[in-house]
This record gives sequence, structure tokens and C-alpha cells, in this order.
Amino acid sequence: DGTGLDRDGIKQFRRNPCCFTGEVKKPGQTISKGHKNYDLMLNLQLGIRYSVGKHASILRELKPSDFDPKEKFWTRFPPEGSKITPPHQSVEFRWKDYCPLVFRHLRELFQVDPADYMLAICGNDALRKLSSPGKSGSFFYLTQDDRFMIKTVKKSEVKVLIRMLPSYYQHFCRYENSLVTKFFGVHCVKPVGGLKTRFIVMGNLFCSEYRIHRRFDLKGSSHGRTTDKPEGEIDETTTLKDLDLNFVFRLQRNWFQELMKQIDRDCEFLEAEKIMDYSLLVGLHFRDDNTGDKMGLSPFLLRTGKTDSYQNEKFMRGCRFLEAELQDMDRILAGRKPLIRLGANMPARAERVARRSDFDQYTPGGFSNLTPSSNGEIYEVVLYFGIIDILQDYDISKKLEHAYKSLQADPTSISAVDPKLYSKRFRDFIGRIFIEDR
Repeated sequence: DGTGLDRDGIKQFRRNPCCFTGEVKKPGQTISKGHKNYDLMLNLQLGIRYSVGKHASILRELKPSDFDPKEKFWTRFPPEGSKITPPHQSVEFRWKDYCPLVFRHLRELFQVDPADYMLAICGNDALRKLSSPGKSGSFFYLTQDDRFMIKTVKKSEVKVLIRMLPSYYQHFCRYENSLVTKFFGVHCVKPVGGLKTRFIVMGNLFCSEYRIHRRFDLKGSSHGRTTDKPEGEIDETTTLKDLDLNFVFRLQRNWFQELMKQIDRDCEFLEAEKIMDYSLLVGLHFRDDNTGDKMGLSPFLLRTGKTDSYQNEKFMRGCRFLEAELQDMDRILAGRKPLIRLGANMPARAERVARRSDFDQYTPGGFSNLTPSSNGEIYEVVLYFGIIDILQDYDISKKLEHAYKSLQADPTSISAVDPKLYSKRFRDFIGRIFIEDR
């Protein structure tokens, strides 16, 4: 049909938007019988199946009382089963659901089908545990289809989320393109005689049929913001940080303007909720000529700044962006979700610049403007990004951390700064690493 669109590829994408190509090894270790987290996984799957099933039939508008922090329910799961719970192979445990009706409405808002949700988390496929816990000591689990991530959290983080739930819900009702983490549920498991494990279910930003070649966790601060891995050990599973970043990202005008507007809205929301220490998580897929192009676009080529065919190249790029937009339009008209959206499957150009850690230029508030390095290498990429780690409010421990770290470093270069300053610095930083492609 002349568009180069792979119909089978599109069908496959609709069935499972996270299908990986065969050669990509999925991260994490599958939790099978005998694994120390096996019982916890069973409890979690039983609990979520029960919660989703129980609230699926309650069709009514949300009331202010649904957001009440006291709106949490304990359910007993004895091994032999009860009137409301099935028999199971694990020890007896209790299951707590926080604000279940609010999260049911949020899942609807995020267009997550209840049956798909249950199947992904509670189906026969085991979850995968990601090997290294985060700096916070949290553990992460992924569903086999890569759509959902489950993270263990502290009691204080649950409190922050429940406290900001009314504004979080309003924010997503207003801005469907928000880049803030999507949360699908908050729960707690307490085995008899064991400790409580609290966890949240959220969307996996890197759920993609493209391989993520590089990932960055960016805060806009500089103190301690490098990976501790030597150059030779850095691979696609390594999370790099601000000082490791050696690219600026060129976006087509409409996307650039939309991104800047949405970052402002999201940061205003986080600032109003007194949240700080969040990051922009960015994933890059480099498109070379051999990448099987599943989005149905012409191959995006690699260019170095030395060629003189700039106008021609600019024209071709315009055609490719137009092609992407038209195919997107086709999908919208056909009642399907667009393939390209803010923060997912976004075509962009990554221009190589001097690594920030090679500069010794910290200016108040973060980094000085960087001029791209002279080689001008430009890579055609697909970008994935979103704002993560939004459950840290500026409490007393962060104030102490700020006071302590400011004695050792420039107070504006550290990550524990008050929410207003954090938001301003974060926005300024985003405005320097994303630029309009002219």
C-alpha cells in the first residue's frame, strides 16, 4: 500500500505492545518454586486477583470518602480457603488494599483492561525479580509481558502516595499525556508471624518492542551523579546518570513544545505536593540500517556533521516525521491508540556532546550550557521517558541530608533541595538536554 506499514507487525503490537524480538534476553530472574520470594509472589498474585475481581462490578462515580487514607481493607487468606478467598499452597497471610476504588478508576483512565491486568500479574507466568535493588533498598518485579512493574516501598512512601492521591487523580484526568509514573494499585502482604511487605504496581516505562540500548536516570543535579561502573562494564542494563550523559536530544517542533508544556505542568503538580528527588528516566534505542523497523517508517540514517547535504537531509527528515505522524493519524482514525506518544516510541535525533563529567563547570543551579562537541555525530533514535521516584517528600530527613551535603558541596548541585528549587532546576535541565530540531 505504499506506506511501508507492516500489517502483521501492527496486529502483533496491538495484541501485546511489549513483545520483544527473540534475541533480546529479558532482564531479571524468574521466580519459580524454591525461590525465597516464591511465597510472597503467590500471596501478591492471590491478593491482586481477589481485589480486581471484587471491585470490577462496582460501577459508580468516585466519592471524596474513597480517597480517605483510612479507606483500606484487610482480608484473611487461610490456606484452606474461605467464603471469599480460594485455597492456596502458601502459609496464611493477610492482604491489605489501599483506596481500591480510586485505583480501579485510575486503571480505567490509563486504559488498562481488568482481564489483561489480572492475566499479566496473576496468570500462569511467574514474575521476574530484577537483580539489583535500588538505592532505597526496594526490590522490583516485572510481569512476563513487561507491561507492569511491582516495587516494594516503605510505609512513608505509601503515606505520600495516599496523601496526594486526590490531586494525582485530578492531574491525570486533566492531562492524559502526563509523564508522571502511572500507579495501578497499592497493597500490603502480611504472612502470619512474618513482616509486612508494602508494594505498588506501576507501568514499566521501557515496555517496548524495541531494544533499549542506553538508559539514563537524570535529576539535573551533579553531586555524586555518575555510575560507579568502569567504562568497559557499561552495557544496556546499566543505569547511567547526569554526569554520564553525552547527548542532547533533538525533537520535532510539535513534540518539543508539547514536552516543555507537559514538563511544566508535571513539575507544578509535584511542587504543589512538596515532592522532590524525582528523576527523568530516559531510554534510547539507536536505529541503524539493519534494525527491523517495526513502526513502519523508512530507515533512519546515521549522519555526521561533516556532510554538506544538510538541506536534502532536512527535507528527508521532514518526510520521515510526516510519515510517522500520518501513520499515527491512521491509527487514531481506525480507533487504535497511536504508536507514537509523548514519552513513548518518539523519533528523535541524539547529538553527541562532551560528557558532562568532562567539564569542570558546575554553575549555581546545575550545569552550564554545553556546546556540542565538534565531531557533530548525530544518531537517529527512538526515545522512551517519564518522571519516576515521585514518592519522596521534603521531610525532616531530607532537610538534614541537605544541610549535611551542603557543607561538602555546592548546595545547588545536590539532589536534596527544597521542592521549589528542585522543580526549577529540573525544568531548566530538561530545557537544555531536549532541543527543537530545526
